[in-house]
Amino acid sequence: MAAKTPAQPSPVAQFESSLDELELLVQKMEKGDLSLDESLAAYERGVNLYRQCQGALEQAELRVKLLSDPADPDSAQPFAADGA
Repeated sequence: MAAKTPAQPSPVAQFESSLDELELLVQKMEKGDLSLDESLAAYERGVNLYRQCQGALEQAELRVKLLSDPADPDSAQPFAADGA
């Protein structure tokens, strides 16, 4: 019997952990204690985390549109902004 590989969590499920890690990276960089190499590595990691978060948000938005009207997801209206 072949061994099962663990399923990768979806980008939506990873959103919170990616966002938490991104916030920690920003805090470290704002302190100014990192070397140039460490700062560049942290920046690169931050860009990757930001892209993961953006992808997760786009997937979540698509899921909401599909749930709103599976036959016509383009008819979905954006949520009203707070205070509007």
